[in-house]
Amino acid sequence: MADESVIVKGNGTIFLAGPPLVKAATGEEISAEDLGGASVHCKVSGVSDHFAQDELHGLAMGRNIVKNLHLAAKGANIQSSACDYQEPLYDVEELRAIAPADLKQSFDIRSVIARIVDGSEFDEFKKLYGTTLVTGFARICGQPVGIIGNNGILFTESALKGSHFIELCTQRHIPLIFLQNITGFMVGSKSEASGIAKAGAKMVMAVSCAKVPKITVIVGGSFGAGNYGMCGRAYSPNFLFLWPTARISVMGGMQAAGVLAQIEKNNKKRQGVEWSKDEEEAFKAKVAEAYDREGSPYYATARLWDDGIIDPADTRRVLSLCLSAAAKPVPEDTKYGVFRM
Repeated sequence: MADESVIVKGNGTIFLAGPPLVKAATGEEISAEDLGGASVHCKVSGVSDHFAQDELHGLAMGRNIVKNLHLAAKGANIQSSACDYQEPLYDVEELRAIAPADLKQSFDIRSVIARIVDGSEFDEFKKLYGTTLVTGFARICGQPVGIIGNNGILFTESALKGSHFIELCTQRHIPLIFLQNITGFMVGSKSEASGIAKAGAKMVMAVSCAKVPKITVIVGGSFGAGNYGMCGRAYSPNFLFLWPTARISVMGGMQAAGVLAQIEKNNKKRQGVEWSKDEEEAFKAKVAEAYDREGSPYYATARLWDDGIIDPADTRRVLSLCLSAAAKPVPEDTKYGVFRM
């Protein structure tokens, strides 16, 4: 199997049985494109990694894939790949205005990536699949990196995509940069039925076993199991930094207040004690206030849970220094256990 695959719109198809056999076996009438074309396999199934508009586009994608292989030879150093590089096309000072103070407001993590990577060039991996997770290859001050950033909550597809990308980076000895802005993994009956538990476990195992330098920057929220999947402190990143806009806690304040209030309400009911609405709201407000205070980046950094709060405009410079500091003379091979299927 190829590390990465490209499929051409309206031309390439992948299926176990073509339309004639499908009709004969099941009676279903379907075109080859709808059965196993580029849109199906890049957006829905995830079988293919790159969607090409035509053959020339596909060839260009192939060149980019080869460019990003970076199969470091034994004894090579990550820094040996450093070369002349371009500054980002966008002003790094703009990073101070990208992340909103209100975590309920979303922003595209690609706007951060464009301001920290060389020439603002980012070769995205599986762009159309698991779109709430952004993955791709780039360089920072000439040093190759794999970047994983959040564009929303993690679904089953997002977790599988992240696991796949991390495996590619460990195979190629490419350092990983995690840009966290995550509320967690999707919950609910539909997500559980889709296998979010095992998909999330795959991503967590890929992160924890990866023997490449890992650097985490929390640019927004970092809550619950999303912190684990995106290489939080418990998974020993080489460096972990926060932006002043960051928030970190086991869950959001309002969610925690709702959960704890329901538990307290059930306890009082068992004791035969009536809990008024005003008392419940006061309880929730107290919990939310505590989470808001202790979720502050200054609360976390004062307890040495990270390596410091950085000016967003310094992110590129800090990442470059960290990559140099984390470089190993001989890359380590990554060995995994059994990925739960």
